[in-house]
Amino acid sequence: MYSPRLKESHKSDSGCSLKTDPYWCHPPGLTNGEVTCHSPRGRAYRSTLGTRCQMSCDRGYKLLGRRSIMCLANRSWSGTAYCRTAKPDFLSYYFVITVVFYLHDFVFHSVRRCPELFPPLHGYLSCSSDGSNYGAMCEYHCEGGHERRGVSSRVCQFNRSWGGDPAECVPDVKTAPALLDQFYEKRRLLIVSAPNMSDPDYQLQNIMIQKADCGLALRHVTVIELLGSPPRETGRIKESLLQQAFRISRSYFSMVLLDELGLDRERFISPVGSDELFSYIDSFLLDEEEREKLELRSDFCD
Repeated sequence: MYSPRLKESHKSDSGCSLKTDPYWCHPPGLTNGEVTCHSPRGRAYRSTLGTRCQMSCDRGYKLLGRRSIMCLANRSWSGTAYCRTAKPDFLSYYFVITVVFYLHDFVFHSVRRCPELFPPLHGYLSCSSDGSNYGAMCEYHCEGGHERRGVSSRVCQFNRSWGGDPAECVPDVKTAPALLDQFYEKRRLLIVSAPNMSDPDYQLQNIMIQKADCGLALRHVTVIELLGSPPRETGRIKESLLQQAFRISRSYFSMVLLDELGLDRERFISPVGSDELFSYIDSFLLDEEEREKLELRSDFCD
């Protein structure tokens, strides 16, 4: 607590005593608080005539008395103040919490919401705003190797139901883009093309690929064969989009090596042995981490 007091022999920072300066007030103090003073004569004179001090309490304390006091000509301060422990107003807290709870409950129940919409198997949803509020729209998306069957999007309606019927994601590997998307950032592709199964280059390459099957698997390489010409072509790709995309001729034997991003990295127009093929893949397609793992498994295919 602070109250005005007089001390006859107190000296200022400049060495002058109260006897030579009759307008000197006792320096104020405030327990559990802070006093900030401003003197018209500067910082060195914190208690001279006209000095004004602001009183403030620490957290957890409440100020009782004057917030601002001034040093008067009678060598006393214009008021008193002290800091008292602040007691929590439980009634106010209870009122605020109650109001917030009821406002939240009112808003939550007044907003029209639709039932939760679940993503399709092998797919996911992207919704605007809150996915279940009135007016929200959710779009259907399918993972690689699958195509959407049904509506592309549904909207939460005023009657709290979703418009349209749920869409499905069904397998689709009959087109080149769908096939490449299925392997994107997962596998590398080695596309083998030949006029027919009796092509001598194809038969030789097929034997070498079978022997290299384990090594190709360790390097995450999937082999795709394109044999024959429409309408007698064989394999899972029933359209010519893959040949068009990579300019692969069906009139002669060739191989195209694609990286994990579906980019054309190397072409072969004659059969290639496993050592040459592995050397190229290890040098140009594998990252450092994959090379280290491959070295640890060097005896795996023996």
